[in-house]
Amino acid sequence: MQVYLQQSSLQTELNSVPTVVISGSKSESNRLLLLQQLFPQLAVDNVSDSDDVVAMQEGLVVTKGRVNVHHAGTTMRFLTAYFALCQKESIQLEGSERMHNRPIGILVDALRELGAKITYLEKEGYPPLAIDGIQADGGSIRIPAAISSQYISALLLVGTALKKGIQLELIGAITSRPYIEMTLSLIEELGAETTFHGQQITVCPPKKLKKTQFTVEADWSSASYYYSIVALSAVGTSLRLGKFKPISLQGDAQLPTIYTQLGVATAFEADDFIRLTKVATPTAAFQGDFTATPDLAQTVVVTCFGLGIACDIKGLHTLKIKETDRLVALQQELKKLGGKLSITDHSLTLDATKEKREEDVVQIATYQDHRMAMAFAPLMLQMDLIIQEAEVVTKSYPSFWKDLQKLGFSVLETP
Repeated sequence: MQVYLQQSSLQTELNSVPTVVISGSKSESNRLLLLQQLFPQLAVDNVSDSDDVVAMQEGLVVTKGRVNVHHAGTTMRFLTAYFALCQKESIQLEGSERMHNRPIGILVDALRELGAKITYLEKEGYPPLAIDGIQADGGSIRIPAAISSQYISALLLVGTALKKGIQLELIGAITSRPYIEMTLSLIEELGAETTFHGQQITVCPPKKLKKTQFTVEADWSSASYYYSIVALSAVGTSLRLGKFKPISLQGDAQLPTIYTQLGVATAFEADDFIRLTKVATPTAAFQGDFTATPDLAQTVVVTCFGLGIACDIKGLHTLKIKETDRLVALQQELKKLGGKLSITDHSLTLDATKEKREEDVVQIATYQDHRMAMAFAPLMLQMDLIIQEAEVVTKSYPSFWKDLQKLGFSVLETP
């Protein structure tokens, strides 16, 4: 499926602000679902309806045989740790072709140090995996911290169910630190004792559960596309999003700060809604370090392109091993629109764009990456676009296109 986005604007009614309620955080949902599997007393509300979370739910109920996580990277990492250390059955864990080219060797090596029995079925260091599960005791291991925080979170989560808990020594620079802190916060709410000092993290299993009822906050990553829409709209445009909290476990809750530089103000309202308002049109170049929030890079770069301003972002070394090489994908698709993007293995620089391509309807390739589809969608405020493989948004935000239609945008499905 592809969608044809006809140039249109955010529809507002007199004395009314358009409102969107966003599903629960994918990151929180997957962590809580794994904890719920380890501690069945837990109840979890407002779970994300994304494909990644559905894959997690389906995988957790399998007791033997094959589990296919499709494109769900977090699910692959979390289930690898769970099946390896927390149950005694034999599991074959596999995914899509792209998943089989996303590295997992660092996590497998760490799990093997704890006694895990894992075999690579195809290429060394990559899924699919054959796992002969054990009930491990836990212990101390060292793990590189610069590649993916999901490896670390996977170990911390299963550490809550290991007799000796888990002690990690992180080697090198720590990437996506807020996601590690999210994991530790949820574990602490559960009742486990944790420490995080410098490069050392410890988790001790809970002696008694302190909390058994959890409600997942709305997904800040999904909110980013609406920040982009407001940033590309006229000064004075407002939009409400729910439900979000001023103090959040999600790293992407940095959005209000980031988009202040792009002319969008955020106000937290009493009913857990936020109000976004376009207050200025920025002219200065955007600069940022996204080491802690790499999933926001595509949205911010496209926003800057739409605003016609330069953009310089570093801390993007993890984007090459996501659903696609996101740096190359951004470069290729922005070029179609008249943008000039320079990339390295860890950074990007967008030149200020004064003239955008307008003579043809440009088709944006998504590379099986949900964030490519949604990051480019706000450009419908300025031009007609076709988004290829538009169904890919179901990975994190299944109702995205319908929610845009509710806001008055022209979104037409085509074969």
